[in-house]
Amino acid sequence: MAEKAHQYLIFETAGGFCGIAWNEIGIARFQLPTSAADATERLLLRRLPAAEPGTPTPEVAEAVAAVKRYFDGKETDFSGVKLDLEGQDAFFKCIYAAARRVGWGRTTTYGALARELGAGPEAARDVGQAMAKNPVALIIPCHRVLAAGGRIGGFSAPGGSNSKLRMLELEGVRLEPQPAQQSLEF
Repeated sequence: MAEKAHQYLIFETAGGFCGIAWNEIGIARFQLPTSAADATERLLLRRLPAAEPGTPTPEVAEAVAAVKRYFDGKETDFSGVKLDLEGQDAFFKCIYAAARRVGWGRTTTYGALARELGAGPEAARDVGQAMAKNPVALIIPCHRVLAAGGRIGGFSAPGGSNSKLRMLELEGVRLEPQPAQQSLEF
């Protein structure tokens, strides 16, 4: 089977320079913002080295406009954006579908997503791995998925957990500083 041709665009938002890559199926990659266009391009091409610069389709242009609205702090819904998740593990695809249902200004936890999928608490680690490997961060809102007890958890995007906090703050979510030890939730 021939490899699908990917095109990409680097564009500026209020949050920095983002990158988006697509093919005939849908958006295959999204790069969260960095402070420089060339840095964003390098990160995007690391995952899709054969991608070529291109002119966005109307669907991709709408996704770009939605990303710009998002980083302007306007409520944005990416749930209708068509994605190409080919090559992703089947369970990861289920996790991504569940994460896409977590709307603007809301959060969930790795464990809660695992339970929603009918998996046991041990699957929370799988949810975390899926979020770390999310090819279209923001469009699949991995920043809305927190560690147990509402802790920020990890974030593999540029800026790490600070970027995750800033994105949640754009949505009006304020995380309280976490005490060193917490009571168990039942």
